[in-house]
Amino acid sequence: MLRRSFLLSCLLAAAVPAAHAQSDYPARPIRMIVGFPPGGISDVLARAVAAEASGVLGQNIVVENRPGAGTTIAADLVARAAPDGYTVLFQDTTTHAINASLYKKLPFDSVRDFTPISLVSYSPLMLVVNANSPAHTLGELIARLKASPGKYSYGSSGNGTIIHLASEMMDRAAGVNVIHVPYKGSAPLVQATLSGEIEFAFSSMPPAITQVQAGKLRALAVSTPKRIAVASDVPTIAEAGVPAAEVTLYNGVLGPKGMPPAVVQKLNDAFSKAVQGDKIKAIYQSLGAVPMAVTPEQVAAQINEDLVRYAKVVKEVGAQVD
Repeated sequence: MLRRSFLLSCLLAAAVPAAHAQSDYPARPIRMIVGFPPGGISDVLARAVAAEASGVLGQNIVVENRPGAGTTIAADLVARAAPDGYTVLFQDTTTHAINASLYKKLPFDSVRDFTPISLVSYSPLMLVVNANSPAHTLGELIARLKASPGKYSYGSSGNGTIIHLASEMMDRAAGVNVIHVPYKGSAPLVQATLSGEIEFAFSSMPPAITQVQAGKLRALAVSTPKRIAVASDVPTIAEAGVPAAEVTLYNGVLGPKGMPPAVVQKLNDAFSKAVQGDKIKAIYQSLGAVPMAVTPEQVAAQINEDLVRYAKVVKEVGAQVD
């Protein structure tokens, strides 16, 4: 009896510091790991959201770029971190939905090894051509490609990226034969389109919209189901005639598996409040992004939905990374 009472006392004593730690969370700065280099849309969004959520939480969220291996380095770092809420991952559709099928083997399980926290934005890809291209609509571009099978090329930010898959989805739906030229990121991809090295490209919004507004590129479509405010005159890919190429790039926050529900909820509340502020809305609009505030359960549902969709696309395209 005495031994049982002693064990119970020990368990209660251990539980008190844990509960106290959760109620005081966050007591120190939080690391937000980004699997992309500085300057891309995910990095810009991460820094904007981190700054605003820091004010809500009363502690700094420090963005740390860990690019490489298609974001798997960053994801693995977070998967192995302590589940205390002080290390989180700023993820996008690539990190989980695509990589789970693209890589033969990952050092983590894309679902079981992470705790969903929040989605903070969605954004389209923009289909662009050089401003001197004779194609002024997607229909005209497709006709041009069909007239000379195998003559023209399109670019991507790398094999198996969402930009590559979106292009393949469009090519297959339109029945065109185009050569894939992978580049090391969106910046060189846009430069290749500007120089006329490639015929067209899907691009993330920041580098594309800047050149479109400067009159150096022409936007033919955005990949989301709805038009975006920063380019409201640009039709959606469905409006342009190829609904099968609809792609939405989601950005969100995940933590390691096993995070305390109270910490998850506190982070979810902070990110949800952050993206509803006027400052974030203005930054998002300039990037072609749309704020999102959803529950952790909705994050999990979106990831699971995307896992199924992109597994099918990766298989059809035959893309794979060792």
